[in-house]
Amino acid sequence: MNDKETKEQKLTGLEAMMSRADFWNDKVEAQRVIKEIQTLKDELAGVGKYDKGGAVMTIFSGAGGDDAEDFSKILVEMYLKLFQKKGWQYSVVHKNENDHGGYRNITLDIEGKNIYGTLKNESGVHRLVRVSPFNANAKRHTSFSMVEVIPKFEAPEEIKIPDQDLRIELSKSSGPGGQNVNKRETAVRLVHIPTNIAVHVESERSQGQNKEKALRMLEAKLYRMLEDERKAKEKGMYISKTTEITWGNQIRSYVLHPYKMVKDHRTDVEVRDVEKVLDGHLDEFLEAEKNL
Repeated sequence: MNDKETKEQKLTGLEAMMSRADFWNDKVEAQRVIKEIQTLKDELAGVGKYDKGGAVMTIFSGAGGDDAEDFSKILVEMYLKLFQKKGWQYSVVHKNENDHGGYRNITLDIEGKNIYGTLKNESGVHRLVRVSPFNANAKRHTSFSMVEVIPKFEAPEEIKIPDQDLRIELSKSSGPGGQNVNKRETAVRLVHIPTNIAVHVESERSQGQNKEKALRMLEAKLYRMLEDERKAKEKGMYISKTTEITWGNQIRSYVLHPYKMVKDHRTDVEVRDVEKVLDGHLDEFLEAEKNL
């Protein structure tokens, strides 16, 4: 019996329980059953368990120097406009800016409905082709940034990280909290030693709060990695543990010169109005991604 058949059989049993005359005698158990039924229905319909909740987005600059870091800023501004259109709230968890206002990396915590399900397939390498504003000879330049989207969730037992697999690094926070807070080492960087996956959080007021948030994010990164591996295995594909933020790995290209076009290389969706896309109008891409 495969996974789908197992879920269908379990759903049938739970729905049979609902039809019993004494089903509502234990209201707590009844609510649990109803919630499980909805979860099974969502999973059978292709909706992942965490699709309806919030997400954490991190954008990393790759090959391209100042141009790549400026491209990360462009992507941040594009996504913030999308959030505004969707009515989603966000906060900055951590950011590392350069002298030009670009981002080496930045992490955003996004709250609202159906966020992870909407944004999860934005994860991947994004490529920008344009005349570089940092090149005195006005030459065309290609740069890359990586977008990573992970769910906000409570980790199941198989994702829980033992203490011996964690390395904790502390630093002074550059985030909110006032002058006195920022003098103390409240910022937390957690490293998962077996995979070398790391997260950095400085948005909360205390070291303990930042550590707890960082742990949730690290667990979510591991969950996303395992999910990607599982899906690739089902399709008979190989997935690398690391993706280089360079040519050949891009999921979408934003071309501003010598012509204008945004193209998604997975769905073949093309939009020639680049300015509209960068203004946060991503629905055409997001809709096509649902079939990935």
